[in-house]
Amino acid sequence: MSLRYSDEQRLLADSARDFLAARSPVSVQRRLRDEAVVLGFEDQVWRDAVDLGWSAIPFPEAFGGLDFGCKGLGPIFESMGRNLSATPLLSSVVLAGSLVHLAGNSEQQMHWLQAVISGEQRLALAVDEHPRHDPSRIALQAVANDAGYRLHGEKFWVVDGLGADAYVVAARTSGQPGDTQGISLFLVPADAQGLTVSALPLIDSRNSARVQLDQVQVGSEALLGALGEGWGALETALDRGRTCLAAELLGMAEQLFETTLEYLKTRVQFETQIGTFQVLQHRAAQMYINLALSRSALMAALATLDDANLDTRERARLVSLAKWKAGDTAIKVANEAVQMHGGIGVTDELDVGLYLKHVRVAQSCLGDRDFHCERYAANA
Repeated sequence: MSLRYSDEQRLLADSARDFLAARSPVSVQRRLRDEAVVLGFEDQVWRDAVDLGWSAIPFPEAFGGLDFGCKGLGPIFESMGRNLSATPLLSSVVLAGSLVHLAGNSEQQMHWLQAVISGEQRLALAVDEHPRHDPSRIALQAVANDAGYRLHGEKFWVVDGLGADAYVVAARTSGQPGDTQGISLFLVPADAQGLTVSALPLIDSRNSARVQLDQVQVGSEALLGALGEGWGALETALDRGRTCLAAELLGMAEQLFETTLEYLKTRVQFETQIGTFQVLQHRAAQMYINLALSRSALMAALATLDDANLDTRERARLVSLAKWKAGDTAIKVANEAVQMHGGIGVTDELDVGLYLKHVRVAQSCLGDRDFHCERYAANA
């Protein structure tokens, strides 16, 4: 298991950093928020990212992918975090696209993966049904009938759910909420009768949706994988998403840390640079240590995503460690950034507040610190 990016991955990191700094810096996210852009991202920026090959990174060449490995997504999400860049890379490629690849049949893979990789269509994963992430508690029902399956229930916090062309819906076909057996995956088109998608506003002004399914009828061809056996693929895709979110959180934390260090070097109080105050130096040193630990945990988690021989419990443990540590560090660094900037740190004049808000959302997405502490313990 390598805890460093390869030369090719570092080149990808440089390309992503330059592209996002030029095309999707923090100012773009501020404008998207002020203009209340429904998608939450710039469509042309996403299309250009697709042209760079981002959407093809984790998929096999047979479907038009680059077969570069999931670890190659790490530097991209770090750069996205540094710039607060919004794209549907997590929702359409890492989460929903992974499920089509892992669970879909050859026909589903050929159609949907090519559409996702080319950027012609977007998918979104509908899994959570409660304010707090816990995929085993899925209760949305899928009842078999002569025409296929009828789905009824609702999903919350569907990342990039507004404007998606179809949804990968995790539903229960047997068992009770809390059981990992009996969970099935369905591809539901956005124009399906009985499906309603509405905005779910969050503090970071990103694209988040509530999806309601009122007796939505789908054919048997909508089923991804074996009936009632969707948990394994779902957990694998979620772990990919959790690791990518950890990378994004680390990118935000590192950017906030560097911004705060620069402020400590330039801000003068009582005719003295505040960076010379020992108590602030100690707090900055603690942030640096936490960032180093977070990077180590992240690199270990990224390495597990492409290791087919690794035990699933070990993968779950390392992924939860990375998501917990990166989220915990990002929150601490964001709080320190606000404190060290003083009152201006929470005003809209500075970008610190924008980072703080997205840190809070990303830390909770796909499992907050408490969730991953419990999951780590369960797989220890």
